[in-house]
Amino acid sequence: MAKVTKAVTMEETPKMSQVSSSSSAQSEISPQMYEPRILGRDEVDAAAASLADSFAKDDVAMYFVQTEETKHWTAERRWQLHLRIMRCIVDAHCLDGYALTIGPNYDGIALWMPPGKTMDGWCTALRSGLAWLRATLPRESRIRFNNEFMPLLHHTKQETLGQNDSNSWYLVYIGIREGSRKRGYAKKLIEWGTKQADAQGRRCYLESSNDINPEIYNKYGFEMVKQIQLTRNPSPVKMDVMVRNPGSRNAAPATAAHHVASVETVSIQDKTSN
Repeated sequence: MAKVTKAVTMEETPKMSQVSSSSSAQSEISPQMYEPRILGRDEVDAAAASLADSFAKDDVAMYFVQTEETKHWTAERRWQLHLRIMRCIVDAHCLDGYALTIGPNYDGIALWMPPGKTMDGWCTALRSGLAWLRATLPRESRIRFNNEFMPLLHHTKQETLGQNDSNSWYLVYIGIREGSRKRGYAKKLIEWGTKQADAQGRRCYLESSNDINPEIYNKYGFEMVKQIQLTRNPSPVKMDVMVRNPGSRNAAPATAAHHVASVETVSIQDKTSN
């Protein structure tokens, strides 16, 4: 996937501090912390900080934060915009979907949207701050988010799933903090949703913004069906669209040949000037 220019990198951005790992905190750790649990709205800030950390170098997440308009901002100001976006999205899932965490320090976060639910309803948008966010983003970020990104995701999901669009489980985000990876957290967060879908006989759907992820999702039955791209950067930012049929396990690997021969690439050419 395309990389953002070094001039607007966030590698030195201050991160939100993790939950204390002092001896008193460690003494309260229970085995249940290593299993997925549903977040409450009083945990939105901590969950958003974790998800923001996980996506600090993600091309899609940075697509709204690192623009010509914001390149002269301080790293801290860009980080706060990134964190604000994540907070609104996490809160929307607490309100109308499932926001999950795992680990003693919000080490992993997954946002699942169940059948028949979206984060686009006005009540959810107002309560979560999404409506205010979409109205007050910097101009270029606002065009990218409102006029390109969201329409592209909606159109692609509807086109891909057809009549099953509103009957599917949607894995909107999943992120594991860098220091907490390779502990099986991602597996548990993914399988939390796929088990729900299997029990109901429903499909699962996701978009992946990292080139290494399709191989991981293949292990849980997801298959790549197309690529989509965001095109307001000099180099397009790509996402892989993946679907899982109920009961699927170990789908065929998404090889380079598979990308070239059978994956359609879709984008929305944004023509909005304000």
